[in-house]
Amino acid sequence: MSRRSGILEFAVLGLLRESPMHGYELRKRLNTSLGVFRAFSYGTLYPCLKTLVANGWLIEEPGNTAEDALAAPLTGRRAKIVYRLTAEGKEHFEELLSQTGPDAYEDEHFAARFAFFGQTSRDVRMRVLEGRRSRLEERLEKMRASLARTRERLDDYTLELQRHGMESVEREVRWLNELIESERAGRDLKGSASGEPARQDTTSGATDGLPRPGDDPGTDPSDDTAT
Repeated sequence: MSRRSGILEFAVLGLLRESPMHGYELRKRLNTSLGVFRAFSYGTLYPCLKTLVANGWLIEEPGNTAEDALAAPLTGRRAKIVYRLTAEGKEHFEELLSQTGPDAYEDEHFAARFAFFGQTSRDVRMRVLEGRRSRLEERLEKMRASLARTRERLDDYTLELQRHGMESVEREVRWLNELIESERAGRDLKGSASGEPARQDTTSGATDGLPRPGDDPGTDPSDDTAT
């Protein structure tokens, strides 16, 4: 399994832990909540869902809303498929949440992990944040050394691009320092002291600390009848 497909499976399990959804709802949440999934196709999502069903982590159910019931006979299409997390799927997702290995510090995986910090214990959040900070500090040191070696050979625009990249990493390090300080003080992102995981806005799909791209205006071309 590729790293990106692993991140997608993690994100799908996390979203379905909140509530059952059909494919279009999942794709919309992935687009709006997780910047790493701003652009991906149903051709990517549905194989992932099939894999999770085959592993016993999800089950498929027919849509049971009034809209689905009316639309199916009129269009000749089957009702939308709703995906629900199984007990085994919940257990597997919780196991993934507890992992703090090097993959959790990489760009795409960290964004997905951070989006589900509201479901993650404080000690795990701390290990992931500190690991991410160490990874970025190493990256920043290499960038500075490279710039020092090549500065004289770079034109003004390339030099400015290098500086911009360094400034972006420096900003994230400062942001991580603030988050780590809050975690050590026992505060969540809303500023309250608690030993419980920070709460997350699950109604709008927004996640504190992450980009909030606009909603995907498209519709599901398959009407969720893919199996």
